[in-house]
Amino acid sequence: MRVEMVLAAHAERHPDKTAIICDGNAITFGELQQSIRRTASGLSERGLGVGDKIVLYLPNGLEVVQLLYAAFTLGAVAVPVTTRLTVRELTDFCRDCQAKVLVFHKDQVDGLSDLLVERGDLPSLVVGGAVAGAVPLDDLLAGDIADLPIVPFDQDECMINYTSGTTGRPKGAIVTHANILVQNGYIHPIEWGLTNGDVFLVATPLAHRTGFGRLANALTLGATIVVMKNFDAPLAVELIETHNVTVMGMVPTVCRMMLPEIAKDPSRCASLRRVLVTGEAFPVALKQRFIELLPDTRLVSFFAMTEAGGVTSLSHEEQFTHPKSVGRPTPGIEVRVVNDKSEDIDVGEIGELLVRAGPPGVFTVMKGYLNRPEETAATLRDGWLYTGDLGYRDEDGYLYIADRKKDMILSGGFNIYSKEVEGALISHDDVIDAAVVGVADEMYGEAVAAFIEAEPEDRPTEDALIEHCRAMIASYKKPKYVVFLDSLPRNAIGKVLKRELAAFAPETLKPLMKGMKTMKGGT
Repeated sequence: MRVEMVLAAHAERHPDKTAIICDGNAITFGELQQSIRRTASGLSERGLGVGDKIVLYLPNGLEVVQLLYAAFTLGAVAVPVTTRLTVRELTDFCRDCQAKVLVFHKDQVDGLSDLLVERGDLPSLVVGGAVAGAVPLDDLLAGDIADLPIVPFDQDECMINYTSGTTGRPKGAIVTHANILVQNGYIHPIEWGLTNGDVFLVATPLAHRTGFGRLANALTLGATIVVMKNFDAPLAVELIETHNVTVMGMVPTVCRMMLPEIAKDPSRCASLRRVLVTGEAFPVALKQRFIELLPDTRLVSFFAMTEAGGVTSLSHEEQFTHPKSVGRPTPGIEVRVVNDKSEDIDVGEIGELLVRAGPPGVFTVMKGYLNRPEETAATLRDGWLYTGDLGYRDEDGYLYIADRKKDMILSGGFNIYSKEVEGALISHDDVIDAAVVGVADEMYGEAVAAFIEAEPEDRPTEDALIEHCRAMIASYKKPKYVVFLDSLPRNAIGKVLKRELAAFAPETLKPLMKGMKTMKGGT
């Protein structure tokens, strides 16, 4: 079973049903399918075929969907890259995946000049107008539909999703058709109660797993999706009201930005019945405020990763009965908690999380890393995906994330999990966000450095934060250094770049960054 065939079936059954709404324009399933086949025909004429990589460096828009599904139709492999990434990162991805075609937007051409010169042999498509040396996508869309080649049954790879690189050089996770269909077409609808009658809103980049996940939910179900080119809280509320949106994804920042708009007139968002929130730290108070405004909306949170898809989920009621948990494993997905010898450990003990859902690439776990046989072998062992996440399980089977394995701080012989310290810091009313890393310490080996994002006018004192932590966690876990930043460094999908923070030695923290303060809190 292939992703593009599912969409083709919906187009045949319901050709006049609206598939996508973007930037005020709507396209039906029948029209979408025709545009996909025209695009595939044009790409095929230009040499794109089975197994070839096509890099999509595009902002959100209908074109992303047309190109993704055209690539799938040809048995090619799509490599979506968010435009929030730099051209240098894009260049690395093109080299790594040996791209056959690059697609970009006309507005990006100036920034891409060096890459286009360096990769003069890389055929290019341009969206949004004409650019010298690149074929306009409009030319493909205006062309004829050719007889397309039949894709070999064993060509199951369809996407390369590059990991965020928060713990090292980004790796390309190979995603299969089965990965998408099993996860987004079957598991999510059953677990979260999604139907083909839903109207989805996606407010994050389609090039990112979360945005693509909502797109795949909608198009595999035959539902309608509303795509925002860029997130804007007032516009999001307007789109929800106008199109009777029933399902949307949300992270804490989006929730904070939308609450004031929703509070003006909650009835405008009354159509929302499901809000999918990430399994990352989402303050209970924020959830409670959201539900106070929209009492008929149900929250579902999930824990997922690029390499494994969704692993666990938490129902609406469990958001408040088990607020610190990422939920229990989705039925059919196995999770183990093991020690350094890969031995199962007792309830309550912290160890590495292992995930299994059938053979890699067949159900929800990735097929492997592109061009990384050693790293693939280290991550996929005996059928299990070694996630690198540290966590524990309680007596009722709920899982809790303690930390990334590489983010553990060893101070004076004690293991300190940065996520626990971050949780204590974030619980302070005046802290917007926090990131904790280990820095070198002559006495203890490593010490805890906390980087704090807070509004200048409401910034707490260093002493107040130290005491706040002291009251919530063991004294040896509290930060030795407290650093205030205007904003934490993040990658293109919003993850904090801890490797950048960890690069600063204690004696250089203060002079290197504008507007930061440091204070020793003691270990």
